Amino acid sequence: MRRSATWPRFGELKAAFGEKAGWERANWFDANAADGDHRLRPAGWAGQVWSPAIGAEVRATTEAAGLYDQSSFAKFDVRGPDVVSFLQRMCANDIDKVPGTLTYTQLLNRRAGIEADLTVTRLDDTLFRVVTSTASGVRDADWLRRHAPDGVTVDDVTGAYGCLCLWGPAAREILAPVAEAPLDFGFMRARRFSVGGVPVLAQRVTFVGEFGWELYAPTEYMLTLWDTLMLLGTPLGLRPAGYRAMDAMRLEKGYRVWGSDITTDTTPDEAGLSFAVRTDKDFIGRDALRAQQAAGIARKLTGFVMTERGIARHGYPIYSADGGHDVDGAAVGTVTSGGPAPTLEKNIGLGYVPTRLSVPGTKLSIDCRGKRVNAEVVSGPFYKRGKK
Repeated sequence: MRRSATWPRFGELKAAFGEKAGWERANWFDANAADGDHRLRPAGWAGQVWSPAIGAEVRATTEAAGLYDQSSFAKFDVRGPDVVSFLQRMCANDIDKVPGTLTYTQLLNRRAGIEADLTVTRLDDTLFRVVTSTASGVRDADWLRRHAPDGVTVDDVTGAYGCLCLWGPAAREILAPVAEAPLDFGFMRARRFSVGGVPVLAQRVTFVGEFGWELYAPTEYMLTLWDTLMLLGTPLGLRPAGYRAMDAMRLEKGYRVWGSDITTDTTPDEAGLSFAVRTDKDFIGRDALRAQQAAGIARKLTGFVMTERGIARHGYPIYSADGGHDVDGAAVGTVTSGGPAPTLEKNIGLGYVPTRLSVPGTKLSIDCRGKRVNAEVVSGPFYKRGKK
C-alpha cells in the first residue's frame, strides 16, 4: 500500500522487499550479493530468507558508506504554546533544549514500563519533530494525543517527508560537495540546508552506530536526493543498503528495539537505558521508576555471544549453563533479539536474565528450536567503531 519515492530505483538494484505496517521496504539489494560472503549463511530455517548481500552492505557501511531509505519511520510534528511542558511530562529524558537539538528518550506508563522509544528534535520554541519506528507510528501518535492538553497538536507527517540515511566513514566526503552549508555540527544536533538544491533537515544521529546523517526532505524531492547521493558516493564505495543490514548493525551496537528488547513491561533500568532518563524532573512513571531503583532490579537485558553454531531468535528460552538453573532447571530468561553479526562473524543476541547472571563471562545456553546451544555473556556493545 505504501512505497517510498525512491522505489523506482529499487528494481534496477534488484531489491528484495519486505513489508512493515503497509510499507514495502528493501530488506537487501541483490546487486550487492556477489560481494558478500556465502560462508556466513545461517544453517537451516534461518538461512532460507537471507542473502550474502546483507554482509556486503554492512561492510560497505563500516568501511565506506551505506545509503538507507528510512522513509517508513513514523514522523510527528508536535506543536503549541504549552508543548514544552507537555513533552517534559511525557518524556523520561529532558527535551527542553535549544532549537536544533535531538533527544533520545522513552515514554513511560505509570508502572515505568516503556510505551515508546523515539527521538525528539526541537525545531523552534513551540515545534518539535518526533521520530519513531515504522510499526509503532499509529500507537505512539495515539499515546501522545490521549495525553495532549488543549492547544497542543500531534500531526502525523510521515507521508510528507522522506528520509535517506547516509552513514559510514566516507559520509562527509560524499555529502560535503553538495551541502550548501558547513557540516560542522555535532552529534545529536540538527540543521536545515540544501543538498544539491534539495531542502533537507539533516540530523546527526544513527541507528547503525556509524558516522553520518539522517536527511529528511519533502517527498517530491526524495528521488532527486537519492540520485544525487548515489552519483557522488558510488565512486567512493557507497552502496545502497536495506533493513536487514540496518538490523544487523544496530544489534552489533546493542541498540534496543521497541516491541522486542523493550516493551510496556520492561523499565529503562532493566533495559540498560537509565542514561536516557532524568529523574530530577517530573514525568509519567517517575514514581514507579524511583521505587524500582530503591528496591533494585531483578532482571537485566544482557548481551551474549553464541559459542557454538546456532542462531538465537526472539522468544527462544535462555538457560543457565553454570549450574545456576532456577527451580527444576526452568528457563531463566528469553531472547529478545538475535542473529548473525557480519562484522564479528559471530552469532549474537540480547535477552533478559536474572541480574546475577548478567555478569560478563557467565555461561548460558539457548534453546534453538529444541537444541541447547552454548553462549557467553559479554559486556557493553558487541562492536564499537575500530574495536571488535
